Amino acid sequence: MARIRNVFEIIELYGHDENFEPVQTEEFIPTSAPAGSREKIDILAERIQRGMPLWHPEDSTDSPAGELVAAD
Repeated sequence: MARIRNVFEIIELYGHDENFEPVQTEEFIPTSAPAGSREKIDILAERIQRGMPLWHPEDSTDSPAGELVAAD
């Protein structure tokens, strides 16, 4: 059986994500990108695609108003 790489693949296979276990590799490092910034959103999306946990305990939680992504 092929290795499940991310939560999307396990949902496609089983119809739910209850069996998914994120993988913490040496590439799973904290980010200093401000919360709500485009950079932070891109990092979170990449983590999901790579099968990593979404949040790192040492991620920055700062959110300067000038860097927030505007809602459409």
